[in-house]
Formats: sequence, structure tokens, C-alpha cells
Amino acid sequence: MKKEQTALLLRPPEPAISLTQVLGQSERVRDIVEECADDLSLVNAGLKRELREVDVSPGVESALEKSEVVESKVQDASEALAAVNSALKDEVRERAVIDEQLATVTRQADEARHASLHDSLTGLPNRALFNDRLEHGLASSKRNGLPLAVMFIDLDDFKMINDSYGHDVGDLVLQTIAGRLKETTREDDTVCRHGGDEFLYILMEIDSERDLATVAEKIINAVQAPCDIRVRDVDTRLSVNPSIGISIFPKDGVTADALLDLADKAMYRAKQAKTGYSFAGAA
Repeated sequence: MKKEQTALLLRPPEPAISLTQVLGQSERVRDIVEECADDLSLVNAGLKRELREVDVSPGVESALEKSEVVESKVQDASEALAAVNSALKDEVRERAVIDEQLATVTRQADEARHASLHDSLTGLPNRALFNDRLEHGLASSKRNGLPLAVMFIDLDDFKMINDSYGHDVGDLVLQTIAGRLKETTREDDTVCRHGGDEFLYILMEIDSERDLATVAEKIINAVQAPCDIRVRDVDTRLSVNPSIGISIFPKDGVTADALLDLADKAMYRAKQAKTGYSFAGAA
């Protein structure tokens, strides 16, 4: 047997290798064993031819018989390895099917979880995810002694868009505005679609009402920018004005329900006064 072949046979398996790698190594070993069986068969056949022509001692005949026994064992090992490799191939195929099924189930579960926590039209977090993040935000604010703000955003006269241009146009306007709202959101903040033409914000670790006013003005400017909508080859340019109500933890309330209720009322004051935004504390 060649030195490199012997080294391969004696080489210990590497840790944490895949079943496919094991199969590859086993097939290489089987090839070497089969090659050894063929080499032994040729050597033994040659020896038999040589020994027929001369007188040989009993020791030589015994050695030849032992060599033939080794040849038989090596051949048996080659066939056994072939059977093992065949079983490994079946296992690899079965594992591949199982892995694919698992990946499909995992993907479907992720998609289902995402759908349960996000608005289907805009892709923004829905009210359920918003409530969860608000509760976590309040807990964090209480621990760290930092204020938190909730914004309630409503699009003025949005119903007129649906009535005048159709819900297809209205949906595209909502998607456009949702994208703009998302762009104005900091990493630690959350914006969600509350329903219809209403949106909610959580703003973490705010410094002052002046900063909140700056954010509100930024949101108003982003929402007011014209929306260029194309439906059935018809181009429409629409502008929407938002009204924003703002409540602050712990100044205005210490529970999620209280903050949302106060932000909602402040939003209606802003809408009636046409001021763009209003603070709950201004009531």
C-alpha cells in the first residue's frame, strides 16, 4: 500500500464535519480499499503463475494462502464500505429534504409572526407591536428616570381622497406617507399604523418639549410634501396635512392608556385649531 494511502486511512476525522463531508471521506477510503484489493488480486495471480513452474516450499504456499485470505478480506471490506456509502447517500438525501422542510416551516413561521405584528398595507408595526414596545419603553423610562413621549398623528380630511380618487389612490398615499414617517424615526423610536389614516409614535429619551416640537415640525413637513401617485396610467399629485397630539411620560401620565388618550385629545385640539401639533399639557 502506498504511504499517502496509509496516511489517509489513519488520519483522524476532523471535528464538527458535516454528513456530506463524512460521505466524501468514506467514498475516498472505499476507493483506496478497492484499489488495494485489486492490487492484491494481481499480485496473488502473478505469484500463482510463477509458483506453478517451480517447486515451492510449504512455507511459501502458506504465505500465498494467507495473502489470498487478506485479499478476500480487503474485497469484503470494499463491498461493506460500498453498502455503508449507499446508506450514507440516502441519509444525506433525507437530511436535505428535512433541512428544506425545516427552512420552509421556519420561513413561514417568521412570515406569520411578522404579519401578526405589522400592518399589511404599509409594513409598519401594528397596534399590537406598538403596545408591546410602549410597555417596554415605559419600563425602561421608569428604571432610568428618563422621559418618553407619545405622538398621535391623524391625516386631515383623508376621507376626501378616498371619496374623490378611490381607495387605490388612498392606499398609495398611505404607503408613501408611512415611508416618510419611517424615515423620520430614530433607531430607538417606533412608528406604527394605528388604523385608517392614524399613526402612533414612541419617542425615547427626549430632552425637552422644544426637541419634541422640532420632531413634530419635521414630521409635518415630511407628510405635507406632495405625493405623486400613478394608478392605471393616471398621474395624481396630492398633499395631506397632519395633526399631531403629544403626551409626555411622566409629566402627563404614567400608563400607556393615559398617554395614548391624552395624545389623542391633544391631536383633536391641534386639528380644530389648525396648529399642526399640540401638547397634552397645553389643555
